[in-house]
Amino acid sequence: MTVPTFPGVRAEKCPFDPPPDIRSLQEEAPLIRVQLRNGTAAWLVTRYAEQKALLADPRLSSDPRRPGYPMDDPIMRGGEAPVSFILMDDPEHRRLRQMVTAPFMIKRIEAMRPGVQRIVDELIDELLAGPKPVDLVQAFALPVPSLVICQLLGVPYADHDFFQENSKVLINMNVTAEERMTAGGRLFQYLDDLLGEKLETPGDDLLSGLVGRIRSGELARSDAAQTGVLMLLAGHETTANMIALGTLALLAHPDQLALLRSSSDDPALVASAVEELLRYLHITHNGRRRVAVEDIDIAGETIRAGEGVIMANDIGNRDPAVFADPDALDLRRPGLHRHVAFGFGVHQCLGQPLARMELQVVYSTLYRRVPTLALATTMDKIPFKHDGSVYGVYELPVTW
Repeated sequence: MTVPTFPGVRAEKCPFDPPPDIRSLQEEAPLIRVQLRNGTAAWLVTRYAEQKALLADPRLSSDPRRPGYPMDDPIMRGGEAPVSFILMDDPEHRRLRQMVTAPFMIKRIEAMRPGVQRIVDELIDELLAGPKPVDLVQAFALPVPSLVICQLLGVPYADHDFFQENSKVLINMNVTAEERMTAGGRLFQYLDDLLGEKLETPGDDLLSGLVGRIRSGELARSDAAQTGVLMLLAGHETTANMIALGTLALLAHPDQLALLRSSSDDPALVASAVEELLRYLHITHNGRRRVAVEDIDIAGETIRAGEGVIMANDIGNRDPAVFADPDALDLRRPGLHRHVAFGFGVHQCLGQPLARMELQVVYSTLYRRVPTLALATTMDKIPFKHDGSVYGVYELPVTW
């Protein structure tokens, strides 16, 4: 029997759906052995129930430096590259994560909503005043979360070209390990230099808060810089791709777009739309990866200590046992907070309140203010990010 490879290839005519060969594995079994691009093997967890159970299981480690971790390239081997707290296990993961939890509490995030609304409105003003067609990625989808995360962290937005270009390298699955390490090193040095400036002149931002921890001896400066890299990258790349890809999905489903546009003043419907688009698109399509530190019996299989495990959350979010008619985009779908787009367990996405709020502002504003928004090209000419660990589109030409 041929061992399937992971990640699979999306079908050109179904760019919003998970790879069909990986989706077919879900029908076969909840756990299946697969081969990674480098020839190593791992367990692929295909179904929602088993994914949630394993994401909450402390017998799985998030540390890529452990032997057996399912990694496509060796940049973390040998402990040379700095590791962010999302790739650590408790108690160190919990200790570092708690240092940056407060700015992402829902009350703090809601206080940011008027400022995010101003950013969105100003960018739409510029969009409408400029020429058309326009690339929505560069004119809107990328600037919105970049401006927001820069304000939150205390990073100069004037440096956005630098951090966006290096971020692109880090999430490109086709670059070499050396290229990825170089880009990561540049971002690390940039954040480390910024922390140095804030040690001299702190401000009212997240990085300045970390400076206080450095001074008190609670936090190593290298850990603070790596935390900054993580938040800067995750804070703009994921949301930017959700804005652009979500817009394209809505344009491809005009009935759902019309529903959202006509209900843009209904917070409940807008929130439901955000959750459904997160479930339907699930833009991180290389899976959440772990390695077993003890034997685990689950779904009739035994995951041995030292074996890699990959939770393919994109197909978990399309599990028909949980989501009726899972391949349909339904903005009124009930029970949407069950999706695993932000993960589950202790490592679930810290920034999810911020991402949700930004997407709610964007989705409730863009289509209302630009009611005739339309593609300026055909779907087959849209350049999808098939080479990225974060899925989306490189360009989205639109007109109105």
